[in-house]
Amino acid sequence: MFRLLGDLDVRAADGRPVAAGRRKQRALLVMLLLRAGTVVRADEIIDALWDGDPPSSARANLHSYVFGVRHVLDEVAPGGASTLVTSSAGYRLDLGDGECDVGVFDAAAADGRRALDRGRPREALDRLTVALGLWRGPFLPDLADLGWVVPHAARLTESRLAAIEDRAEACLALGEHAGLVADLAVATAGNPLRERLWARYVRALQATGRRTEALAAYETIRAALADELGVDPGRELQELQAQLLDEPVHRPPALLPPAVADFTGRAEEVRRLRKALSPHTPPSGLTVLGITGMAGVGKTTLALHVAHSAATAYPDGRLYANLAGAGPNPVPPADVLARFLRALGVPSPAIPPDPDERAELYRTLLDGRRVLVVLDNAASEAQVRPLLPGTAGCTVLLTSRVRLSGLEGARWSELDVLTEDDGVRLLARIVNDARVGDDSAHDTAAADVVQLCGGLPLAVRIAGARLTSRPSWTLSRLVALLRDEKRRLDRLDIGDLQIRASLALSEDALRPSARRLFRALATVDGPDFGGWLATVLSDQLPERASLDLDDLVDAHVLSAVGTDSAGQTRYRFHDLVRLYARDEDPGDVVRTAIGGWLAVAERLEPALPGPCYAPIPGSAFRPDVAAVLDDLRGVEPLDWFDAEQAGVRAVIRQACAAGLHEAAFDLAQRMEKYFDVRGMYAEWATTNRLVQAACAGAGNRRGEAVVRRGLIDVNTWISDDHGTEAMARSLDEALELQDLFRELGELGGAADAAVMRSWGLTASGRRDEAIAAARDALRWAGETGHLGGQLRAHISLALAHREQAELGEALEHLFQALDRARELGNPRQVASVLQFLGIGHSEYGALDEGEAYLTESLEISERHRDGYTSALTRIGLARLHLRRGDAEARPAAEAALAHAREYRMPHHMADALGILGEIELNAGHPAEAAEYLRESVALWRTRGWLRFQAAALVLLGRALHELGDPSAAHALREAQTLFTDAGDADGATGAAAVLRELRV
Repeated sequence: MFRLLGDLDVRAADGRPVAAGRRKQRALLVMLLLRAGTVVRADEIIDALWDGDPPSSARANLHSYVFGVRHVLDEVAPGGASTLVTSSAGYRLDLGDGECDVGVFDAAAADGRRALDRGRPREALDRLTVALGLWRGPFLPDLADLGWVVPHAARLTESRLAAIEDRAEACLALGEHAGLVADLAVATAGNPLRERLWARYVRALQATGRRTEALAAYETIRAALADELGVDPGRELQELQAQLLDEPVHRPPALLPPAVADFTGRAEEVRRLRKALSPHTPPSGLTVLGITGMAGVGKTTLALHVAHSAATAYPDGRLYANLAGAGPNPVPPADVLARFLRALGVPSPAIPPDPDERAELYRTLLDGRRVLVVLDNAASEAQVRPLLPGTAGCTVLLTSRVRLSGLEGARWSELDVLTEDDGVRLLARIVNDARVGDDSAHDTAAADVVQLCGGLPLAVRIAGARLTSRPSWTLSRLVALLRDEKRRLDRLDIGDLQIRASLALSEDALRPSARRLFRALATVDGPDFGGWLATVLSDQLPERASLDLDDLVDAHVLSAVGTDSAGQTRYRFHDLVRLYARDEDPGDVVRTAIGGWLAVAERLEPALPGPCYAPIPGSAFRPDVAAVLDDLRGVEPLDWFDAEQAGVRAVIRQACAAGLHEAAFDLAQRMEKYFDVRGMYAEWATTNRLVQAACAGAGNRRGEAVVRRGLIDVNTWISDDHGTEAMARSLDEALELQDLFRELGELGGAADAAVMRSWGLTASGRRDEAIAAARDALRWAGETGHLGGQLRAHISLALAHREQAELGEALEHLFQALDRARELGNPRQVASVLQFLGIGHSEYGALDEGEAYLTESLEISERHRDGYTSALTRIGLARLHLRRGDAEARPAAEAALAHAREYRMPHHMADALGILGEIELNAGHPAEAAEYLRESVALWRTRGWLRFQAAALVLLGRALHELGDPSAAHALREAQTLFTDAGDADGATGAAAVLRELRV
């Protein structure tokens, strides 16, 4: 096999490399290969080999080179189809099918083009992927200076670009965008004036929802064409720009729950609020409107009614949150901000963990927009203030049981009970049959119902629901029932008693099993829940539990609020209904509920990508969830966790408060993969800290150890705490955790902690100790069958050996890690090992192999939206391009830095900044280099990884020296000391050499 698409590579049939000889013999072989099947004259060959100035021995030398070529052909395939024929006219090389990659490429690319033209994109994609996969780098770089090679190189380079464009076209037609944007970003960077390629890049960005980047790409090609050629982009690019300008940046959020169809009365309040919500002149400041009144008076119903009627005045979206102010656990404003930011298009990993930073980002996103923010059931001014937009244009509509007088500038509407007439009209609309008229003067029984309900809309609604569900009942029967059982419903100042009485009527009509389910469901915390929870908490068979759930909805004590990402119907209690139905001692119910979540989660969690800690199940009760799992068959585990994560976090908090620490730690560990892959690091840390405190207070050292394990990782790699060196802190905490797990007899957990120790030891330059810790981890993981621990231990061993430039040992451990990752079936771990393989190969010069591993890793990470893993892969690709001297190095490094900054990854930020600094230094821009490198060094100081910090200091020293800054010597001497402390003798020698070279 002869490979020309890259460095010249000749292989025997068994894959063994064959030496192609000296430069002129290689050139002759390439010439014959490129013109295979045709006669090449001897004088033509001589003229090409000696560039028109042959020596007198040229013909004799040519015979020698021909002999060498024949020997190469014999080595490749003795007696094979490839033969060199000599004639009086010259030489002709006859090749067998598929013997040269150039011919294979041309045929596959042509097949792909034809398939695309015939509307067969899948076939086109397959053939073009084969064609482009043959390229290993630039065409014959060691022969590129030969004049006769230039036209062949130009022809093949053009064919390769056309194939890239065609493949992109096929991917776009199939909707397969994974990796396409990254590929086209690299291709366009090297071809700044190629319009067809840029058009596909813009389309790929558009197809993946990256409108802003697509517009920026269009502007880049437009400016390049104007500067270089003085022309505008062609029709295709101009039409793409027009489409992009017509697209919304993000679909406006529309979070309002449905308005109540039978809304009645409140004419004056509606008129006043509508006028305020739809001003005729631009507002001079933020508009805050409040609705206050007693429980059940209809604050939420009124707010939603006017919000929907004014929706068109807010084209940039409508946000809604129930702040749960009536309950014991009002929703923290930071949680609401996270939900609002996601609705406004911010991905979970990019949401700041700090509440103040979340509020700042929220106000920034709303600046200049017209958005309506509905804050329902507010508890206090402190809960509301972080949720207020910062500028005019937006309007806040909030409801609260109490007037929040501390909110400056808020205009309040005090909501009273319904008048008798409006109450009767509401009852008539709910019942909607002949039993109730809408004229109270002629329907005294209906008026009596309204009066006995205290005029409270919630109570009227529940009474109406009773009548609707019992067609045989008369109004008189309902009135008698109300008078007999609830005689205290005569005055408004009785407060919740009116609501309690109405709810009691509704509950009395339920069958006993539905009544028990009603009480049980109301006991469980959370904003809403999936219908499966009824199956878990009911004492009936699943079919009966489902019917009971329907009865609760029909009785208006429970609301169905839509379908979640896992296809489950979700349900929600009104706050007052939940308060009414709750048992004072929730222990048994919460125990069963959290056990249900745990039983389902531990069945679905192994299929999630993410950390592969040793599972350490607790002794918590687990109910039978076979029916639930049957219903979830075919549901993607990530979809289920997406739907349930808010409820799981709420029930974990409730379990901690109820002393159910065994279940709390077990469920918390089942959420760690999900939190990680979705980038919900603040939620991960908050949950684990809460459970840790509960376990510590109860003396549950095993549970405390399990949640501390995840906390160490989060605090090491994601935390914004720069007060201590992250790796040193991690090392100390991991040692304590390892000792605790060993004391508890949990060797799987001890293996996880030992891996963390190994990383910390490697970072501090204690290589031998790092290897010993990783070997401990490998041994303990092996004894417990902990595959994830084994693969992480192999990665740690590879890392420790890599620090000492021991490539062979490092690669051996990485390949063993890859075997275990694939056996485990965890995409995150496969991507991580491929990532380290790519970085390792590229560090030792095997750039093509390194790029292949890194590209595969990135594709896996992007497929699973795994931002953390993809960040380091992007760093690896940026450094690989830098080693090659590719123009792609800068855009790759800038993309890596932007990704790391967005997801707050200080280790990766420092790495990317160092690459950009080195690029600027190599380009002769020491001032720009120093700016990048100062930030890189500052970040490395917070990480505590000696070798990385030292390398950044060497680059900074060089930049400072070129600027004439005397602190260059200090930076280089510090680097030399750090290399020495890290046990890197070569690095220390190199830093000293730079000191001598620069004479500083």
